Amino acid sequence: MCGMSQQSPDRSTAPPSARPDASMSLLNNVMDHSLDDGYAEASARRKADGSAGLPRTLKSKLGLAAGLVVAALVVTLGAAEARISAPVVAKEREELIDRIDAETEAADTLESDVDTLRHDVSERQRKALERHGGDQGQLVALLAGATPVEGPGVKLVVDDAKDTDQGGGGPRESTGFADTGRVRDRDMQRVVNGLWESGAEAIAINGQRLTALSAIRAAGDAILVDNRPLVPPYTVLAVGDGKKLATAFQDSADGQYLQALKESFDIRTSISDQAKVRLPAAPSLIVRTAEPKAAGSGAADTGKGTS
Repeated sequence: MCGMSQQSPDRSTAPPSARPDASMSLLNNVMDHSLDDGYAEASARRKADGSAGLPRTLKSKLGLAAGLVVAALVVTLGAAEARISAPVVAKEREELIDRIDAETEAADTLESDVDTLRHDVSERQRKALERHGGDQGQLVALLAGATPVEGPGVKLVVDDAKDTDQGGGGPRESTGFADTGRVRDRDMQRVVNGLWESGAEAIAINGQRLTALSAIRAAGDAILVDNRPLVPPYTVLAVGDGKKLATAFQDSADGQYLQALKESFDIRTSISDQAKVRLPAAPSLIVRTAEPKAAGSGAADTGKGTS
């Protein structure tokens, strides 16, 4: 017995195989315990007390029935009210649309009437200028801008710089402009005055005829000519001897000012003489203080002029 060798027990045991769904333990836990333990305990307690399920007493049943009836009435009344109010809302919308169309049509009619009256006033002004101007009626109408004109002249185009955020000094250093690459009302004033001084007989900017009463002003970043906003590029047409007018303007102080703007701030300009330019008549002139001078009176008798 002692001589027999005793085999030592094998203590190595194979580990249990891993579950194929081990990585899904959280999902399995949720599926296995879909109801929280507290809710499950409360449900079991209600079942034990006999309070689970539908009400059993007559009073509870009547209360439930009354609640259902009230809920049904609320839903029914809401649906009926929505059904009744829908045509009313649609009708009000149609009435509003009709009112907008009617007011728009009325505004268009008034605008057409204003244009007709403005044209009539302009025609009467032209006839009055011709009548009081005598032999110089056409010249007076031309100088007043009351009649369209055409003839040889120049075309001057002024436009903002491509990069309008440039800085620096130069001709506009003291004006405080934040954007020196943008054409300003002061620039257009100098351009127009330079053309008048160089011999222009009539001038228009972007189709807007200039007269002795015209004003070039600014409203924010916009340039206004007689209270009408213009957008760049600004096309200036001037009637006169094209070549002489272009040369005289470029040699003038205002022409050199425009050239300085071009070199310093990249404002784009171009000028060319034209064989024929056409300028429209100016809008109706409103003269508040001037009156036509009667023949043979006033300054004509004294030999002195009036201003």
